[in-house]
Amino acid sequence: MEELIIGSHVSFQKDRQLLGSVLEALSYDANTFMFYTGAPQNTSRVPIRDDLTIEAYQVMREHDIKLENVIVHAPYIINLANNEKIDSYHFAITFLKQEIERCEALGMTKLVLHPGSFVKLNREIGIKNIIDGLNQVIDKNQKVDILLETMAGKGTELGVNFSELKKIIDGVEHSEKVKVCLDTCHLHDAGYDLTHFDQVLEEFDHVIGIDKIGCIHVNDSKNERASHKDRHENIGLGTIGFDTLSSIIYHPLLKNIPKILETPYITSNDDVKEKTLPPYRFEIAMILGRKMNKNLLEDIRNYYK
Repeated sequence: MEELIIGSHVSFQKDRQLLGSVLEALSYDANTFMFYTGAPQNTSRVPIRDDLTIEAYQVMREHDIKLENVIVHAPYIINLANNEKIDSYHFAITFLKQEIERCEALGMTKLVLHPGSFVKLNREIGIKNIIDGLNQVIDKNQKVDILLETMAGKGTELGVNFSELKKIIDGVEHSEKVKVCLDTCHLHDAGYDLTHFDQVLEEFDHVIGIDKIGCIHVNDSKNERASHKDRHENIGLGTIGFDTLSSIIYHPLLKNIPKILETPYITSNDDVKEKTLPPYRFEIAMILGRKMNKNLLEDIRNYYK
């Protein structure tokens, strides 16, 4: 049986960059990871240091973390769907190009992107703007694939169903460079019934094609199905549930796809100073053990005391 490709979101700090990201992933017993190349909420970026990248590669080789399984997430502030302010739209295009260049410098090949929100426009115009933006961004010779993320449908988000993603992909000239990131919380909150995941996957294959799945964000949800709210929950503690998520993670048609946890940090309940604690080491252990840990939160808090 092939090893499950499982990891989580990790940090990318300016002092250790990719090396720090790798070491954090290893502390969670992960064999892949996802990171932002800078803060997701702003445009502040530090130059990529080749020495740290080379050192990170060495550690990755030692621990059999494959470069092609590592994911980069584009910052939230990129919105290709709204061109009401043309300068902001052009800036989003330029900034996404720069993010692709940073991925190339780091040797990364998968960049997750939120399709965008149309705001005061409409869905049709928003989709056209995304297509136009991606056609300006994507170069046929780039090594980086853009992975459009499935969205929950909060506000005026696009990419809330497979048909919208299909329209975007079909409109991109170099569509071979565009794939999809499935997010379990977003799918659930958008209205897909993950307890019948075979049907969901069959629909995706029919509309887009299963070969277009580039990675999967594995998150439970705080919300009921079709709520369109997008609030992640720790694995097994939400409305999707451990068994359903486990069946998706271990689905035979998705065995070679990287799975990334984006579940929330938990509070320490420390009387002296409240802290937030990463759950990933314990969630990954639970997933690998294929059994829900009913003491998950307690075990996390005890480990980080």
